Amino acid sequence: MKIAFLSGTSIAHSSLFEGWQEREVGTCHGTAIVRSRGEHLLLNRHGPAYLPPHAINHRANIQALADLGFRDVVALNSVGSLQLELAPGTVVSCDDYVSFRPATFSDTELRALGPEIANNLIGKIAAALPYPLPVGKVYVQTPGPRFETRAEVRILRQWGDVVGMTAACEADLCREIGLNYNSLCMVDNYANGILGTVLSPEGFAALVRANQEKVNDLFRRLLELFA
Repeated sequence: MKIAFLSGTSIAHSSLFEGWQEREVGTCHGTAIVRSRGEHLLLNRHGPAYLPPHAINHRANIQALADLGFRDVVALNSVGSLQLELAPGTVVSCDDYVSFRPATFSDTELRALGPEIANNLIGKIAAALPYPLPVGKVYVQTPGPRFETRAEVRILRQWGDVVGMTAACEADLCREIGLNYNSLCMVDNYANGILGTVLSPEGFAALVRANQEKVNDLFRRLLELFA
């Protein structure tokens, strides 16, 4: 099945995609770097040199997927949990979002969003996983690149279930251009202050590393599922 996988730093540390052909794709919005094997394509949203969330060229990334003929996108995003019941190590799917950094392909026109997040493949994905996949969650996107303050987190907890810095931009653009966006989120940490502790970049990196094998297993299952 023709699928584009969109992910971040977790895939940069995975050996699953070694040997996939890497190429540069030029678009009217800039350049994206992709890796492919057969009908599957992988795009690291941060790029090979790591762009922080606020510097990602989401327009180029999503335009590249469309230009290459992909219509189904499965995205994995690292998130912080805003709710105690969603512990680190949980994989969730979001079907709506709040964004403080709306994305569009135009800077001069008023654009309407397409239908809600498609998640047309999430039922199939959930059935292939050996653990429950909570669905219907709400993603709150902040601009980055810093973590949210404790006061911000207290507000965000009233609005959503997880917080991150990338998925809403991707979903905006996919909806605008007609791509089916499927949301998977790996909970890598509790948001700042929820456990009474301060989240540091070093602590976050350690939590991401702790979840690496689960991410690898998730992608193995996705590749088998959509073979």
